[in-house]
Amino acid sequence: MRPGDRGRAVRTLQKRLAELHYDPGRVDARFGPATQHAVVGFQKVNELSPDGVIGPKTRRALRDPEVPKPLVPKGPDERVEIDLDHQVLRLYQDGELRLISTISSGSGEYYCSEGRCRYATTPAGNFRAYRRVSGWDRSPLGVLYNPIYFNGGIAVQGSPSVPTYPASHGCVRIPMHTAEIFPDLVKRHERFYVRD
Repeated sequence: MRPGDRGRAVRTLQKRLAELHYDPGRVDARFGPATQHAVVGFQKVNELSPDGVIGPKTRRALRDPEVPKPLVPKGPDERVEIDLDHQVLRLYQDGELRLISTISSGSGEYYCSEGRCRYATTPAGNFRAYRRVSGWDRSPLGVLYNPIYFNGGIAVQGSPSVPTYPASHGCVRIPMHTAEIFPDLVKRHERFYVRD
């Protein structure tokens, strides 16, 4: 199965991904970008090549998936964990895993903006959500969709471009369809744990 496919098998895939806490978007039997992003997230967690295609290895893993281990095993019941190594985000509610998403974090590239130069990194550490914007937020480096800021100007934010590798100036990009639901799942001042 691959992007563009339709039918019962795609619907079954979407239901399975949702059951495993990945966000395939609407369960509509269409293998579109939302389903592809969910497949990529699943492949990253299961240490498969993140190509967004359901081949034999991904099919086997869907039957017997890896259970993601928490980055912060004794963390609070409500938290967001950002795994820079695997490029995935996990959200916990009531101590239970509720959402896993593919991400794209800081690229490590050197850049200059408004007379300041720096490396595009997403620093590891423990943070709290401190500001959120509903809709588009304009910044010196571009526009962010439904951002939740947790470390200075660094936010988890929706983006139309979420490659499988680090590519941002430092923000944590999530797919647009996931950015629609993410703010409703994150409590005010929720803890964000970023690990590399």
